Amino acid sequence: MKGIMRFGKKGKLSPRYIGPHRISKRIDNVAYKLKLPQELVAVHPIFHISMLKKCMGDPSLIIPTEDIGIKENLSYDEIHVQILDRQVRKLTTKEVASIKVLWRNQFVEEATWEAEEDMKKRYPHLFESGEVPN
Repeated sequence: MKGIMRFGKKGKLSPRYIGPHRISKRIDNVAYKLKLPQELVAVHPIFHISMLKKCMGDPSLIIPTEDIGIKENLSYDEIHVQILDRQVRKLTTKEVASIKVLWRNQFVEEATWEAEEDMKKRYPHLFESGEVPN
């Protein structure tokens, strides 16, 4: 049996999964030991069931760890693919602009709304190209 491991979060509520990884041992009703690849040797191999998702064998849902580019400190960089939309919310004292961002290895349904100001600081090249919809 194989499971896909939840690995961090992208955006506010979207969990990221990597894998699949073979389940080597069931520890108890809610804990499983996974056989992890060498690049994840620093990760403890026992996971609570809430951190796992059953792998149904759909290859389009699997993101190999090498495609994510996991660093030695077990972090990774999200790579922007496309800005899909822009919205401005009017608050009592100011306006807040947000952009909808599609990230690498994600489906359109998983695109996240990000603060435009933060994205300008992190990815200024996106705004120079005129890619942001009005």
